[in-house]
Amino acid sequence: MPGSDSQHEAFGKAFGKASGEAFGEAFVRESEGRVRLQAPLRFATVAGLRDRGLELIDAARAELTIDLSGVSAADSAGLALLIDWLARARAGHKKLRYVAPPEALRALARLSDVESLITGEDSHRTLKTGS
Repeated sequence: MPGSDSQHEAFGKAFGKASGEAFGEAFVRESEGRVRLQAPLRFATVAGLRDRGLELIDAARAELTIDLSGVSAADSAGLALLIDWLARARAGHKKLRYVAPPEALRALARLSDVESLITGEDSHRTLKTGS
């Protein structure tokens, strides 16, 4: 498949580490196209996580899965970051999927009426951007 080798290399370069090693101490590559986020998603951390997440999305082939089981805490800024990453993936015609969100993050998303965006349970919901 044309371009697939270069996309594989870009994904590897976005990590800069071998499979299973930490990337920026927050992202751990579990397999091709799947990473685990091990960091709090809070106002104080989202600025540092945003660019690394965008690099991973841009370097992914057609699909990226982010395992959220390592998210130790979350607030509305963290939820906004996850939605921002979804928008970036969709703009690039890629599928971004979140798995294993902690209950506190699900509750925050539920309260904000965006739980389906984080859980993927309602694939027909549209992502509204802008004002």
